[in-house]
Amino acid sequence: MRWMILLLTTIVLGACAAAREAQPTPIDSARPAKPAAPQTPVPMVEKTRFHADLPDLGAAPELNNEVWLNTDRPVRLADARGKVVLLDMWTFGCINCRNVIHSLRDWYTKYNRQGLVVIGNHFPEFDYERDVNNLKDALQRLDVPYAVAQDNDGVTWQAYQTRYWPTLFLIDKQGHVRYTHIGEGAYGETEKAIQDLLKEN
Repeated sequence: MRWMILLLTTIVLGACAAAREAQPTPIDSARPAKPAAPQTPVPMVEKTRFHADLPDLGAAPELNNEVWLNTDRPVRLADARGKVVLLDMWTFGCINCRNVIHSLRDWYTKYNRQGLVVIGNHFPEFDYERDVNNLKDALQRLDVPYAVAQDNDGVTWQAYQTRYWPTLFLIDKQGHVRYTHIGEGAYGETEKAIQDLLKEN
C-alpha cells in the first residue's frame, strides 16, 4: 500500500513539473507587450485620409492678395468653384520649398485640364524675398508656370494658420480644405488626394 502512495505521489509531482515547464516564459517587464489584435477593425485616419472621403477641414479662407504674378488678374477661390485648388505656402529662399516645385509643376501640367488650379502664396522669410523683382526672377529661374500671390504682410499665411514652409492645402470644388501636408515628401499620397477630389461631384 505504501509503495502505491509513493508511486502516485511521484506521478503527480512529475506532472506538475512538466506543466510548469510548458508555461510560457514571463514577458520581460522592460519591453512593452505587443497588444492583442482587436476583434473588429479600428478605423485609421491615415487610411481614410487619401480616399474620396477625405475629411472636411472647414471652409477655405478667400485669397485677398493684391499682387499676383504669372496671371493677368487676381485669383479668387470664389471664381474657382467647381475646381480643385492646390495652394502652396512657400518662399523662394527656402530649399524645401524649391524641392517641392518640381512636383507642383508636374501636377499643374498633368491635371490642369481636368480642373486643378495650382496657386503659390509667397510669404517671405527674409527681406530680400520681399522684393517683387527678386520674386519675379525666382519664378523664372525655378520655372514656375502657375499663378503666384505676393503675401508680404502674411495676410493669407495667417488666415490659413500656417506655421511652416512649405505647407500644401488642397481645397475641394465647394471651397473646403480637405487635405494638408507640411514639408517635402508624401508626393504619391498628395497626388492620390488630388485625383480623389477631381473625381468628386
